[in-house]
Amino acid sequence: MLPTKDLLLLTVSFSTIFAGVLLPGFGAYFQPYPLHCMIVLLFVSFLSIDLSEIWKIIRHSSARVVVLLVLKLIVLPVAVFFLFRLFLPEYALAVLLLCGMSTAVMTPYFAQLLQANSALVFVMLVASSMLVPVTLPALVKVLLERIMDISFVEMMRLLCIVIFVPIVLARTTMSVAPALGAMLEKTKYPVSLLCFAVTNLGIFSQYSDFFRSDPTVILTATLVATGLAGLLFLAGILVSRKEFLDDQLAVIISLAMTNSVLVIVFSSRFFGPLEPTVAAMSSIPFFALIVPLRLFRAYRLKSADPK
Repeated sequence: MLPTKDLLLLTVSFSTIFAGVLLPGFGAYFQPYPLHCMIVLLFVSFLSIDLSEIWKIIRHSSARVVVLLVLKLIVLPVAVFFLFRLFLPEYALAVLLLCGMSTAVMTPYFAQLLQANSALVFVMLVASSMLVPVTLPALVKVLLERIMDISFVEMMRLLCIVIFVPIVLARTTMSVAPALGAMLEKTKYPVSLLCFAVTNLGIFSQYSDFFRSDPTVILTATLVATGLAGLLFLAGILVSRKEFLDDQLAVIISLAMTNSVLVIVFSSRFFGPLEPTVAAMSSIPFFALIVPLRLFRAYRLKSADPK
C-alpha cells in the first residue's frame, strides 16, 4: 500500500492533467505560472538540503558525477534514439529530446520524499542543466543533421532564474531567518502539491485542442513516454546496482526524471507538434514513477533485512 502522501500526489497530479485538457478555459488562468512554480519548488526543496553534503560530492565524487552526466546526456539519448528509430522511427526525435534533456527541477522534492541522496540529485540537476544547451543541439545535429539553435545566453538566463535564484533565496533565508526557513520547510508538501497542480493545468490547457482532436496520437505518445521512462528507470537500477540505497535512488531519479517543461518550450519552437506532445504526455509517467520507486525502495530494504 502506498503512503497517503504518494496517493495524494498521484491524485492531484493526474486530476489536474485531465482538468487541463477538459477545462482549457479554467487552465488558461494558470498558463503564465509553470516557471514560477519551478522556482518555488526548488526553493522549498533546497531549504532542507545540507550544503556540506553537496561540497562533499563535488570534492570526493566528481568522477562519478562526470560518468553519470555522460550517461545521462550522451549515452542513453543516443541508445534510445537508435532503438526507437528501429521500431518507431517517427518518435525517435521526440525520445532523443526528452532523454537528452537535463534532470527535472522537481527531482529534489521526489528525492526527499523517497529519502534518496538529495545532494547528489541536486548536483546532477545543476550540472546537467548547465551542459544541456551544448550537448542536446550537438546530438540533434550529429544524429539528424538538423540545427536546433538554442541560445546559450537564453538558456543560462533561464537557469539563473529557475535554479540559482531559488538556491540563493533559500540559503539566505536559512542564514538570516532560520526560524522562518524552518517554518517554510514544513509547508513543503502542500506547497509542492499546489505547484504540481498549477504546472499541469497551465501546460495541458495550452494543448487541449490538439489532445482532444487526435486521441490516437495522444495514446501512442503516452505509451512512448511511459516506455522511455521505464527504460531509464531500468538503466538507473543497472548502473547503480552496487550503490547504497539512498545513492541508487538518487541515480534512478536523476536519469529517469527529465525536464519535460524545457523540452516542450524548445521543441515547439524548432520541430512539429509530435515532439512537444510526447514531452507533455511524459508528465504522466513522471509522476507515476513514484510507485515503482517506492516499491523498489521497499524491495531493497527487505532484501537488506537479515530477518
